[in-house]
Amino acid sequence: MPELHTEKLPILDLSELDEAANRRQAFLARLRETAHGIGFFYVSGHGVPQHLIRDVLAQSRQFFALPEADKLAIQMVNSAQFRGYNRAGLEHTRGKPDWREQIDIGAELPERAIDRSAPPWTRLQGPNQWPAALPSLRPVILDYLGLVTDLAVRITRAFAEALEQPANIFEPIYTPAPNQLLKIVRYPGREKSEGDQGVGAHKDSGFVTVLLQDTQSGLQVEGKSGWIDAPPIPGTFVINIGEVLEMASNGYLRANVHRVVSPPAGGDRLSVPFFFGARLDATIPVLALPPHLSAHAQGVTQDPQNPLFRDVGKNYLKSRLRSHPDVARRHHADLLEPRERDGAPAVASAY
Repeated sequence: MPELHTEKLPILDLSELDEAANRRQAFLARLRETAHGIGFFYVSGHGVPQHLIRDVLAQSRQFFALPEADKLAIQMVNSAQFRGYNRAGLEHTRGKPDWREQIDIGAELPERAIDRSAPPWTRLQGPNQWPAALPSLRPVILDYLGLVTDLAVRITRAFAEALEQPANIFEPIYTPAPNQLLKIVRYPGREKSEGDQGVGAHKDSGFVTVLLQDTQSGLQVEGKSGWIDAPPIPGTFVINIGEVLEMASNGYLRANVHRVVSPPAGGDRLSVPFFFGARLDATIPVLALPPHLSAHAQGVTQDPQNPLFRDVGKNYLKSRLRSHPDVARRHHADLLEPRERDGAPAVASAY
């Protein structure tokens, strides 16, 4: 993999969407250029209140400071919907453990009874697990989830316009119930001899990711000449494109590879990524781009280790089975090969 590079990610001011026509068009042009290139940027002018951002980070810190027994009371392996807490090392990227502890939270919905005649992804609907020892976490996080979903919708509409499409062209595949996944993540510091995979190199699967970072760096984005650091910038989120937009634009928009490097021993890193995705029952369309854009579409990235499906539910369940093999073995063993049930990495053999 490439070495560290000095390039910096651009900062785009989302409030320019509300400016006069010339400013608005200049913003959309810059958005299109950035998305066609590096696929990552900071966004300011996003409208999410700073007091709520502070509350989210404060509540997250309080959760990770709880006794281990209180955190393990909501561990993910108890949830067939892949919700709840994981200790460091239990989530995997490309078969290797990620060194982070985290909570996974999605839309708050009733659990569906397993119907083996239905598509397997229907099993993913269900409730979140919330810590009884920190009841204040739930209302803060659900408020934040609503606002970052609105922000992600606004950015997705802007991408549609940047591609010279109607702003609402993606609405049929995310309304009325988009796929929402929010993670509250803590990366413990590590000695260099212990390894540095906070999260291994990967792409995200949805429309866009909205990332809130605390104060410690660690996110790195793959550039043409090396890894690009994406340190926290107060008042901004980091935005990156997911595979839904890459597939819909035939590769004109780029879902780029990124990773998180563990912080030094004695410290830690806190982040709250939100992944905005299409409905699980949706099929990703291919947009009819105008000729001057389609001529530069690079096609969808082909990775033999991570085949992509236009069926959203297939893609998402495949990712969850691979990332959380303990949950896969406990709740979804019928979707796995016999060797995977015995402990080998899950590869979603049902697909």
